[in-house]
Amino acid sequence: MLLYISSQGFKPAPSVTGYFGTVKPDPNFNAQNDAAKLKKAIETKGVDEATIVEVIAKRSNAQRQQIKAAYQQSAGKALAADLKKALKSDFEEVVLALLMTPPEYDAFEMKRAMKGIGTNEAVLNEILGTRSNKEITALKNTYKEGKRKIYKHTVHVLTVSDFAMLLFQALFEAGENRIGTVCSVLIDILTNRSEAQLYKIFQYYGQLSKDSLAKDLEGELHGSFEDCLMTLVKGALNKPAYFAERLHLAMKGLGTNTDTLTRIIVSRSEIDLLKIMQEYKRMYGKSLQEDILKETSGDYEKIMMTLCGTP
Repeated sequence: MLLYISSQGFKPAPSVTGYFGTVKPDPNFNAQNDAAKLKKAIETKGVDEATIVEVIAKRSNAQRQQIKAAYQQSAGKALAADLKKALKSDFEEVVLALLMTPPEYDAFEMKRAMKGIGTNEAVLNEILGTRSNKEITALKNTYKEGKRKIYKHTVHVLTVSDFAMLLFQALFEAGENRIGTVCSVLIDILTNRSEAQLYKIFQYYGQLSKDSLAKDLEGELHGSFEDCLMTLVKGALNKPAYFAERLHLAMKGLGTNTDTLTRIIVSRSEIDLLKIMQEYKRMYGKSLQEDILKETSGDYEKIMMTLCGTP
């Protein structure tokens, strides 16, 4: 399990209020005009990707839903279907992701993680371990509306607490009673305390132990159990830092995991991407945009940079 430990340590995130997304609603928004722009961009010979980036990446998710409705009304076709035909590769993936509502996108990513042989547990951990109870309820309702079969690992996931208790049950059934007992207490704390309370708890823990809670747990847990619980711990300790670490690992070494890069940038762009970028800079000594420019190219690079707030 890779764990971020710097000279500054894995710091608890202070509880602050405000808007920390990089994507904001367009104050001069007109759904009909944007739908017309996209239709023209799609029909242009070779496709006008620049206009697609300008419209899709610089509107809030709520505004994109209005654009979809306006496009359907004026063109008589689904915007997502037309864009899917016109675009390709990673650029297509991020544009289509931006057209989904947050619950739809979470459901889509979970379905993809569970498709075929094997399960991408890292994706399930990321989504279920970092979303609020309200977000998981919306995800669950999206599954229901789509009449999708929920995978056995998530069938009982009604709240973050329920998800955590599944981890404890797995530990207990595996016979790891001592760790299971510790985890049951930890799970209760992680899932039933406010962010402000958790911030204080982690501060006190740091005073009592020479290492962070994440570091201490790393030596006690192994495999899938460790991955699941560490997601909960890191998410509760400092969610922006957790996502910064995920982004760094997605771009580290040979090749880039564009699925992870896209999922995090898109899903956090109206929540806390500004905080994630701040943590990335603190943790790795360079900006997230620097690494995106180094690891991506073309229209995919342009739309990712736009979502990060780069003009």
